[in-house]
Amino acid sequence: MKGNSYLHRKIHSLLGVLPLGGFFVEHLLTNYSAYQGGQERFLEHVHWIHSLPLVLALEIFLIWLPLLYHGVYGLYVAYQSRNNVSNYGYVRNWAFALQRITGVVTFVFVIWHIWNTRVQIALGTVEQDAIGVHMHEIASNPLYYWIYIVCIIAAVFHFCNGLWSFLVSWGITVGPRAQRAASYATMGLFVIMTIMFIMSLNAFLDESFAEPIASAFLQ
Repeated sequence: MKGNSYLHRKIHSLLGVLPLGGFFVEHLLTNYSAYQGGQERFLEHVHWIHSLPLVLALEIFLIWLPLLYHGVYGLYVAYQSRNNVSNYGYVRNWAFALQRITGVVTFVFVIWHIWNTRVQIALGTVEQDAIGVHMHEIASNPLYYWIYIVCIIAAVFHFCNGLWSFLVSWGITVGPRAQRAASYATMGLFVIMTIMFIMSLNAFLDESFAEPIASAFLQ
């Protein structure tokens, strides 16, 4: 990693937006469908994703490998970084520190969440059609619920603030005015996405997710 720090940081930044950012948004929309249409609408989205051609290859090359690189290198960056919040305390300095803290929280949370959902489906301990019920059980546990709330906020901040950094580091927003406008836009996105994720989590608390459903599209 020390051989070409600039290249590694560019790759790290790019992977955080494409493809991981796209997966993050898609995951939000899938979960939000639980709020919009209950368990049946949610499972429609789940089945659509798993019906994509070469879905395993897509997961490996567009999610798991980029996540591994982005997460591991992000931990290295967080370890190497020297925060100066205590000395200056400017908004961007705080954002710099929070980006690293939320990155660590998000990486650990994503691994835990994947283990509890995608891996359990792969192992056969949770049926794909019962993933809504499984999420209901997780969300109904008060400890897990608040862990999810904290980690959702951390993950959304990490994505949105990382998007701002991406726009700056790749020369898309040049100058104070453009960067200030990007700050407002990305923090507005942070609020919207956080609300949508929390609404989605609360949707899984509904008793309609307590039992699997029988539907024509599940046959």
